[in-house]
Amino acid sequence: MTIGYACLTVGVHDATFRTCRKDRATTETLARLIKSNLASLNNIFDYNIKQNIELFRISSDIIPFGSHPVNPLRWWDLFRDELTALGEKTRRHNMRLSMHPGQYTVLNSPREDVVQRAKEDLAYHTQFLDALGLDRRHKIVLHIGGAYGDKSAAIERFIKNYHELDDNIKDRLVIENDDKIFNIHDVLLIGSEADIPVIYDNLHNQVNPYDDRADAQWIEEASKTWRTKDGRQKVHYSQQHPDKKTGSHSETIDLGAFLTFYNAFPNTDVDIMLEVKDKNLSAVKCINAAERHHIKYLEQEWAKYKYLVLEHSPQNYQSIRNLLKDKAAYPVVAFYQLIDEALQTVPEIGHIINAGQHVWGYFKKSCDAQTKKRFEKTVERVRAGGTALPMKKLLLKEAQRNNEIYLLDSLYFKDVI
Repeated sequence: MTIGYACLTVGVHDATFRTCRKDRATTETLARLIKSNLASLNNIFDYNIKQNIELFRISSDIIPFGSHPVNPLRWWDLFRDELTALGEKTRRHNMRLSMHPGQYTVLNSPREDVVQRAKEDLAYHTQFLDALGLDRRHKIVLHIGGAYGDKSAAIERFIKNYHELDDNIKDRLVIENDDKIFNIHDVLLIGSEADIPVIYDNLHNQVNPYDDRADAQWIEEASKTWRTKDGRQKVHYSQQHPDKKTGSHSETIDLGAFLTFYNAFPNTDVDIMLEVKDKNLSAVKCINAAERHHIKYLEQEWAKYKYLVLEHSPQNYQSIRNLLKDKAAYPVVAFYQLIDEALQTVPEIGHIINAGQHVWGYFKKSCDAQTKKRFEKTVERVRAGGTALPMKKLLLKEAQRNNEIYLLDSLYFKDVI
């Protein structure tokens, strides 16, 4: 079993994906953006390898306008070396990748032009994974689409259009229950009839259920649609955001709820894709809770979180320090509960300054008078009720100048990198 996350990262340096407006999409601009995006993807791979994260979803925007006529580049040729290297790194470190076309890729639309664009978009996603040299275990996830006033006809149209796809696309395609129209029962029927693997999404089932069967039962049913050549069964896991509309993903994963879900699994030969706002942070959290049992992993996490927690809650900061004193224990749930509680607390001005001064302590003796003066000005701005971003940017610059790896890996800088 592996646990992973989707598309973007939090607190990882040089891992941003860029695009442009359609009217500015010259071949020169597109080539520059693609080169930058592939470099960012490589940095994300390196981060995932370091964190032992083997499951990752690549953003559909990795190639800007990848399926649109505005992009005429033969990017798979222009960037063959970069793509080959990314594919080799994926295989060498046993990573499993996926992609997930967006809401406008609708294979069951009654409009032929919409279906044609969907086919072109699926071809682009397939071509990207093919360009990495990856086998069919690396999947493309698709929703069924709309009902258009006749759900049965919409299902028939999906199956018909699916069978018209090229074999290399069908080899990668998997389908998922959604939160509005096609519940898990509908999707399992489609998967069984068309021989398509089915991904079970727990939050979508919570919002759009077929009946009251438990997650584990539906996961067991979905497992029957997966064949050996498709790789391990995949499921999507997320939690409802308490303050947003139904179906919105939470900011972070609550470990108690996750472990209840995880421990009810009918088997462990399943990959879990987390869909959550804090992305990689929750992936590491869940891996530490489900697969690791040594205090060193919590100490590694604390090194990243400590100054961010100090900024939000000195009380929780001290509680976590005390929690980690027992080297024979593994208080993973309590550890992350204290972190989550701290980060949900709006930081006070004094706490923001205190955390900044702790970080400043790493290089205040080595920097020049002008830098000290600039730092003091940023602190005064915070004290007057202004934003802390200039202070953090200055501290980040000093951490980079002094090559303070401990600080550079800290989540304290997550909002300014």
